[in-house]
Amino acid sequence: MKRFDFADPALALRYFAMASTLRDLLIQRAARLQGRPALTAPGWGTLSYAQLRNRAEGVALGLLAAPPAPAVFSATGTPWDWAAELAAAASGLTWDPEGQRVPPEILGGSRFNLDEGRGPYHTREQSVSGATPFSGGLTHGELMLRLQRLNRTLGWDHDTRVDLPQTRLGEIPLRAALWSLLYAGGHAVLVEAPASQGLRARFRSPKPEWDPAPFAAFWTA
Repeated sequence: MKRFDFADPALALRYFAMASTLRDLLIQRAARLQGRPALTAPGWGTLSYAQLRNRAEGVALGLLAAPPAPAVFSATGTPWDWAAELAAAASGLTWDPEGQRVPPEILGGSRFNLDEGRGPYHTREQSVSGATPFSGGLTHGELMLRLQRLNRTLGWDHDTRVDLPQTRLGEIPLRAALWSLLYAGGHAVLVEAPASQGLRARFRSPKPEWDPAPFAAFWTA
C-alpha cells in the first residue's frame, strides 16, 4: 500500500477532497491523522484525531440508541457542544438551535457510547449522502464544497494551530472555524478568557484576537 505523504500539502488536499459528506470527513481525518492533535480544550487536554472521532461517535451512539429527533442541538458552552455537532453530522441528523437538546447523560454521562446505538450508527453510512441536510438549510455536499473553497483562501493544513475563544463556541463563525480546521486536518485550541493579573498584565503583549470575519457568511444559505 502506498504511504500517504503528509509533507506535501497539495497532495493532502487532493486526498481530503475525496470526502463527500461531513461524516466521511470525520472518519477520514481520524484514519489518516490518527495521532496528530485535533482539539485542545479546558478539562479535556489534547485529543488526537482518533480520540476526537471516538468522543464524537460515543455521543452518536447515545443519540441513536433510541429513535432520535430529526434535529438536535447542544449549547452547554463546553467542548461537548463540538463533539455533539460532529455526532449529529455523522448520524445524519440536522443541527438546529430549535432542535431537541442533547441531554447531559449522552454528553459523557450514562448514555454515552451505548452499544444499542452501534448498529444504527453503522447503518447511517448507507443513508448519509451529499444531499443530506445538516445546518442552516445547507446539505453535507454544499458544506463540503464551502469548506474546500474556504480552505483555499485560508491556506490551512495539518500544521495549522488556531486558538479559539471557548466563550464564543456557539457562535456561527466559530463553528465554521472548527469545521475548517477539521477539513484542513489542523489543531483547534479552545481557550478560556484570561484572568486579570494586575499591573503586570498591562505591560504584556496580548495575543492577537481571533478574527471571525472570514467565516461570517459560511452558513448563509
